[in-house]
Amino acid sequence: MKLDRGLRYCAAMVLAMQAAGSDAASRCGDAAQRPWCDTTLSASQRSDLLLASMTLSQKIGMMAGDDALSVINGTPATGVVDGIPALGIPTLYMSDGPVGPREGKATAMPSPLALGASFDPALARRVGAAIANEVRYEGNDLLHGPSVDVMRTPLSGRAFETYGEDPLLSSRIAPQWIIGAQSEGVIANVKHFAVYTQEGQIGVPPVTALIGGRQLVNALIDERTLRELYLPPFEAAVQRGEVGSLMCAYHFVNSAPACSSAHLLEDILRQEWGFDGFVVSDYYLAVKDTVLSARNGLEIEMPIGTFYTPLLLELQVRAGLIPVSTIDQRVGNILRTLFRFGFFDRADFPSDDTLIDQPAHARVARDAAERGMVLLRNTGVLPLDARQLRRIAVIGEPATRLPNGGGSSAVVPFQFVTPLDAITQRAGSGIAVSYDDGRQPASATALAAKSDVVLVFVADKSSEGVDKRCLSLDCPLLGRSAQDRLIEAVAAANPNTVVMLEIGGPVLTPWREHVAAILSAWYPGQEAGAAMARVLFGDTDPGGRLPVSFPAAEKDTATAGHLARYPGLLNQAFYSEGIFTGYRWHDANNVAPAYAFGFGLSYTQFETGELEVSTRRDGGLRVAMSIRNAGSRAGWAVAQLYLGLPSPSADVAQPVHALKGFDKQRLQPGESQRLQFDLDPRALSYWDIADNRWRVAAGCYSIDAGSSSRELPLHRAMNRAADSSWSAGCP
Repeated sequence: MKLDRGLRYCAAMVLAMQAAGSDAASRCGDAAQRPWCDTTLSASQRSDLLLASMTLSQKIGMMAGDDALSVINGTPATGVVDGIPALGIPTLYMSDGPVGPREGKATAMPSPLALGASFDPALARRVGAAIANEVRYEGNDLLHGPSVDVMRTPLSGRAFETYGEDPLLSSRIAPQWIIGAQSEGVIANVKHFAVYTQEGQIGVPPVTALIGGRQLVNALIDERTLRELYLPPFEAAVQRGEVGSLMCAYHFVNSAPACSSAHLLEDILRQEWGFDGFVVSDYYLAVKDTVLSARNGLEIEMPIGTFYTPLLLELQVRAGLIPVSTIDQRVGNILRTLFRFGFFDRADFPSDDTLIDQPAHARVARDAAERGMVLLRNTGVLPLDARQLRRIAVIGEPATRLPNGGGSSAVVPFQFVTPLDAITQRAGSGIAVSYDDGRQPASATALAAKSDVVLVFVADKSSEGVDKRCLSLDCPLLGRSAQDRLIEAVAAANPNTVVMLEIGGPVLTPWREHVAAILSAWYPGQEAGAAMARVLFGDTDPGGRLPVSFPAAEKDTATAGHLARYPGLLNQAFYSEGIFTGYRWHDANNVAPAYAFGFGLSYTQFETGELEVSTRRDGGLRVAMSIRNAGSRAGWAVAQLYLGLPSPSADVAQPVHALKGFDKQRLQPGESQRLQFDLDPRALSYWDIADNRWRVAAGCYSIDAGSSSRELPLHRAMNRAADSSWSAGCP
């Protein structure tokens, strides 16, 4: 049950004071001179008092950033809104981002997609807290993260910044990340609202693309698809994560700019979900107008005012196009949130990264890397047995560097031990580890042929600003992919070849049947080397499961071959596939993926008991099952629950099944755990466009559980009658 507003306000103040340290002191001033500095008042009361003392110019000055270059150079932050010293309003400093701050050096966390692969909300909370702690010790007050956009196309240049293709997975990970971040007294800024699924083709990262580019593309989407697929993670961020701010996206949604969409920002975000924070625009060109943005819900334009320049805003107010009451509402939302988070009532956060507990954060980064790694194939070569090895070949230039995503996730790490060095150290003096960069296939295959096992490191390139041109590791204009050819050549020379994928999203794996093992590490962050070595040698179990489907061919996605869908025609992107993306599309079209959503191998084996289904008082369902480690090693089990809902009519198609619950457990050999999944009526609902609400249909509900969207051996069926009663089985 959520805390009421007053309790949340007090709790936020306590957290902020604790986060600031023992030397915390109010930046607001004397309450006798400035009544809004009275901490016994509520956040709303204080913001009202401060608003009443502000001039129109002072209010308008808070509605835009004040440093055009900060986003580029990170100095003094990646976003600055100047304060008003005469009123005790401090300067607001904003920071990227989803994998760490881009100001000097930081702990480079694994990509958010790796965190999605962890299927571990508790881990997400630790990651959010660690990143926010560093943001705080860089002197910042607000953190641009997490990114909760659901991946629509695997070509997306920012797929690595998402938690994957499923809204339920993102809706479970995001709130915990936010709770962790905001526990540090930092305001989280969830992004990018909403339906932000593409960067576009042919462009200059991280700026923009020419075809279907993010600044101009118009997402034409029906309300059901919007509600069921793309909005749930934001709703969870607001209602369960109680996020303090939200970033509106660059593009248009149903012909309205996302940063001035009354439907998104007012009707849904504030009226339906009860969001009481403030909205920040994405940086440069996200805001398209002045009047509608102010009227419909945008508080702050970043990094500077373009449509929100003080002169332009004031002219619109003087002309009567923007009421003063609207300005008060916008600025009031900013001030109330800042008061709620204790922004006025603490000392400045120190800009001193020596205060960061680097070893502790490195452990978080390593845990995230290990628990997000997905073992896609293993014929028995893994884990490596040091007692039986004499020569290991490490091939591929990515083994000597840190692959990461460009743009807001381009973090410079505090430290980095390469995978090559970490593997060499872990192997010990009794095993010879040799390296070849793979640029000359002949030398690489010669090394592979004389080695006991070969580790081939390959990587793709992803960045905001432009999408990938293809799903291969490389996308040459002519000929085949160089890294694919390298893998095939090495595997032909040595069947004990392990492919190490450092990738920003799904890739094609045409060589998958010819190698002994495949381990997807995503963009694994600064602790990549240590984490990879521990997983390869079996010091820990690969803990990840796929948060995205890996298609078997370029054509095997919902948007492939449909230019109107992606990248769009004349900047109009039609979401005609509806809710059928990712594994939903594969199931509906009877197309087998190379590797299914939720898939991932372990070094041990698990057994599951039968499903037990009962009804809840609220009309929902309760599903229970047991899981047991039947192997000889400790390992991570990720039980997944899927539901197939009945179609209420011919024009309301339902997926074969959709993820409705998951539970991750680390089990010792022989250990069992009983799992329970509670499904409230919302989990059983579809969005009824005609009635504009969530509705539970009568009919047969298929309940399936297993280890991936394609491995669901446990099955039950429940029938819901027109009177909302349930019965076991279906007629």
